[in-house]
Amino acid sequence: MDSLGALNAFVQAADARSFTEAAAQLGVSPSAVGKAIARLEERLRVRLFHRSTRSVTLTPEGTLFLERCRRIFCEIEAAEAELVQSQEAPRGKLRVSLPMAGMLLMPTLTAFMHAYPEVEIDLDFSDRMVDVIEEGFDAVVRTGEIGDSRLMTRQLGTFHPYLVASPGYFEKHGVPETPTDLERHHCLHHRFPSTGKLEPWPLVQDGVALTVGLRVTAVSNALEPLIHMAEEGLGIACLPDFTVRRQMREGTLVPILKNQLRRCGTYRILWPSSRHLSPKLRVFVDFMAANLFPANGGSSSPL
Repeated sequence: MDSLGALNAFVQAADARSFTEAAAQLGVSPSAVGKAIARLEERLRVRLFHRSTRSVTLTPEGTLFLERCRRIFCEIEAAEAELVQSQEAPRGKLRVSLPMAGMLLMPTLTAFMHAYPEVEIDLDFSDRMVDVIEEGFDAVVRTGEIGDSRLMTRQLGTFHPYLVASPGYFEKHGVPETPTDLERHHCLHHRFPSTGKLEPWPLVQDGVALTVGLRVTAVSNALEPLIHMAEEGLGIACLPDFTVRRQMREGTLVPILKNQLRRCGTYRILWPSSRHLSPKLRVFVDFMAANLFPANGGSSSPL
């Protein structure tokens, strides 16, 4: 037997506690199993079994070696499964957690559904930090840096905050020319659902973070109502650029103080680290990276 065959003979004999039964399962003679294990012990310079006329039992060294051998064969099985699955069409349920702003990602998600109709999407919208593995999610989309060695991550792209309001609002109340001018304006705020705190506006002046006493005209824990209120002329909102691109393009919202905002924000997709990706998860990760922020998608890496 070759080296891998000898390892397999060892595992079979350890499980059966018998060279004879191991030989029957492998389709070889008991002497062939015995000789293979003897050569293995000689090469390793350690005894793997205690032998008697009635049975064989593992030595402490054999028990330790058995654990390693099981891992080797699990890796081989996983590699085979990965190759088989790579030839299969993506299908089955895909459970994905998205932030509350996820409704604004729906054009990309629906495009994925059209491209892969056999993948069933199960969406969960939440801003809380879900436990990807314990709660059984296949993938999670979140902003910022998230440290968990059990997960893999891929950067989907960056976004920038914009201060926007309707043309009608600026005609009535004037256009702020400095961050401190915002103190006199109606401000529409986003509240983090997970903490209940208002999201600070990332104002800067000469590269230094600036705190301004902003009025609170309205508060929402979702972005869509803020977009609607801003379009209706009710105040100024601070929103990610990708959520208001259409409105800015059509002129229903106008950006201000572009150079007084800190340009930072990253969307990432995370999934459980495993020996192999299922076809449905692999195509989902690739599709989101290519289409959500096509100009600046990133690469995969452990967290």
